[in-house]
Amino acid sequence: MFPRLRAQGPTVLIPLAWLLVGLAHLDVVTDRTVLIFHVVAAVLIAAFAVLSWDEMVTGVLRIWRDILLVGLLLTVGGIVGFLYSPLRVPFLTTTLLGWMAVPGVGLYYTGKHVPAGQRAYTAGAVLSVLGAAVYAGALFPPAETALLAGIGLALVGQTVGIVQAVRQPDEPSG
Repeated sequence: MFPRLRAQGPTVLIPLAWLLVGLAHLDVVTDRTVLIFHVVAAVLIAAFAVLSWDEMVTGVLRIWRDILLVGLLLTVGGIVGFLYSPLRVPFLTTTLLGWMAVPGVGLYYTGKHVPAGQRAYTAGAVLSVLGAAVYAGALFPPAETALLAGIGLALVGQTVGIVQAVRQPDEPSG
């Protein structure tokens, strides 16, 4: 059961995380809820990285191992932002933009090295990075609708990428 959960869990967790970010922007969920989600996400990312480390040594999986490590740092940065208010805005903004852009780079790389899913990975990369650009552009001055649009683009892009990865788990590791 655990290997199946490890393989398919991200197809639920990634869209759930972006949905939570959107709900937080709308003040539907509390900061405490988002902080708890950050802590749980950090534990899950660390566990996944440790349990998958040996499988992610070369090729496309290697870049995803690196993305997990960067993502862990981004997530811990988000936790720090919630716990230390002077760092809140820069740390949470960096966390959010990082989680949009970094997987976008990984999806692009994957699309270049895995022909079977090239279109899905490339589309996911474009949507994820476009989401980061839209979100960043909407920060000054803050424009809530555009911020939510950026989150939505990242949600769709990364969901497309992870669904492709789960659909074709035996792809070459490029």
